[in-house]
Amino acid sequence: MPEKTVREMNEMERKHYSLAARVFHSALMGSVVLGLVALLIGLGLYTNALVGQYIGEAFGLSRSAAAVVEQVIDTQSLSRDVMEIYHAMSEEERAEPRSDEFRAHFSDITEREDYWVLRAILKEFLTASDVNDIYFAVYDKGTGAIVYVTDPDERPGHICEPGDWEPVDEKEIELFLNWDGEGKLYYIGNRENYAWLCTAGVPVYSGEDATPCFILADISLKEVAAGMRSFVIQYVITTSLVTLIVAYFLTQHMKKTLVRPINAIADAAQDYVRDTREGDRSADHFAMLNIRTGDEVENLSLIMADMERDLVEHEENLTRITAEKERIGTELSLATRIQADMLPNIFPAFPDREEFDIYASMHPAKEVGGDFYDFFLIDDDHLCMVMADVSGKGVPAALFMMASKIILANSAMMGRSPAEILTSTNAAICSNNHEEMFVTVWLGILEISTGTLRAANAGHEYPVLKQPDGVFELVKDEHGFVIGGMDGIRYKEYELQLKPGAKLFVYTDGVPEATDARSEMFGTERMLQTLNADPDASPEMILKTVEAAVNSFEMGSEQFDDVTMLCMEYRGSSPASGDKATASDGERETAT
Repeated sequence: MPEKTVREMNEMERKHYSLAARVFHSALMGSVVLGLVALLIGLGLYTNALVGQYIGEAFGLSRSAAAVVEQVIDTQSLSRDVMEIYHAMSEEERAEPRSDEFRAHFSDITEREDYWVLRAILKEFLTASDVNDIYFAVYDKGTGAIVYVTDPDERPGHICEPGDWEPVDEKEIELFLNWDGEGKLYYIGNRENYAWLCTAGVPVYSGEDATPCFILADISLKEVAAGMRSFVIQYVITTSLVTLIVAYFLTQHMKKTLVRPINAIADAAQDYVRDTREGDRSADHFAMLNIRTGDEVENLSLIMADMERDLVEHEENLTRITAEKERIGTELSLATRIQADMLPNIFPAFPDREEFDIYASMHPAKEVGGDFYDFFLIDDDHLCMVMADVSGKGVPAALFMMASKIILANSAMMGRSPAEILTSTNAAICSNNHEEMFVTVWLGILEISTGTLRAANAGHEYPVLKQPDGVFELVKDEHGFVIGGMDGIRYKEYELQLKPGAKLFVYTDGVPEATDARSEMFGTERMLQTLNADPDASPEMILKTVEAAVNSFEMGSEQFDDVTMLCMEYRGSSPASGDKATASDGERETAT
């Protein structure tokens, strides 16, 4: 991009950066790109055909050799003997293949008649073909290596005796081991000692206990690279000449049909700006151009003429829309503060109560959310805790959330049991729920003096409990139907006995269903692992640890759902509250 503006440029600079020059450059670049695309397509077809020919030759040779070998030699016996020697060697002895000491272990193999017969057969196939090598080898799963049995290649630096081995690529060996007999079996890779090489072959074993043996043929792809270079040189020279000629004539045509009309529109726009600054509101700058190209340029001139007439109206609409957006933003900000104030958010929540500690947090996915928590003292000996998740998100969910919270709190303050609270709340919501929204709720009432927790679950996530000297575990309680889903539902409650030092953790589905960039969920198991990383931490630190783990898991991906959590630690009753305690009747389930 030029550092100067058009007004600051001299005549030569304007020509250099003019639309005509850019059209020429674009035409030239377009021709070059088109040529490159054609080059890539042609090169791909050429390479694919040549490589396919090599693959077919190598695979056909391997298959023919395998057919002959299986009729003449017991390859399994020879392979087993080689591998027995190979496995009998220590790792230190196997560390230097191709050494005299290493190959001395396999001297008996090279004296066997079946070895020389197999070598002679492969030698005949190698001599009669264009492949670089054809050999018989065994894959050893224990060491992940391909072990040579016989290789007729006598080129210096390429000689492989029985027992010599090389590491093998996992993808390559999986391909060969899992071949179903359909198509051609081959693998193309960049080998450290052989550069780009195509290895084709066929297995010569059968049965589950058979040694995995293969007849493999290698063919170098150097000839493919040489052919590609020659093809590219010839193509580039021809394409360059054609590109220059096409670019010149295309530029002349574009000047006439595009550049000059565009310059006329630019001059009219400049006149419009000048007249507008001077207070002239005339609307004929573009209408007087009289462009008749019959294409998009003419359409542009007509649109610009319409723009002069519509600009004032557009500015008025823009001002109105901006004011509306600011109003909505202000209202959403106010709704966020109202929702935050609806939830207990001052901690420690009960600084004068030593029998328990409680902490909660909510992070909505939008400005306002549908999750909510609540906790309050029904009386001096009963603490009510609520964790809920409203269907949907945004403002509708927030409104439904506030209504549900108020109904739940009012019902709880009447001294009802958890099951009765959920039943009455469901009846109240279903009586006027035209939008068919619903809310999942876990509600528990802790008798502080005894540690007895009575709870009921309306389709919410399982709570998590940790007893002293234990770990956080799911409490797989019985789920009732969601509140607002069906009128007349009767909920059941259950009872848990919390010992001093116990911790209760409740949450919404935004925690286990937090999703990373790969669409993998955080999950309940990962949540439990995070909780148990420091189970003796305070409720506040436990929630912050889980929140940090969720944020780290999401790794910057957009938050999908509201994340709401509550943790309560029961420390045991004080002497004063102990006088009020009543004996627990044990675990019970009450239907209301």
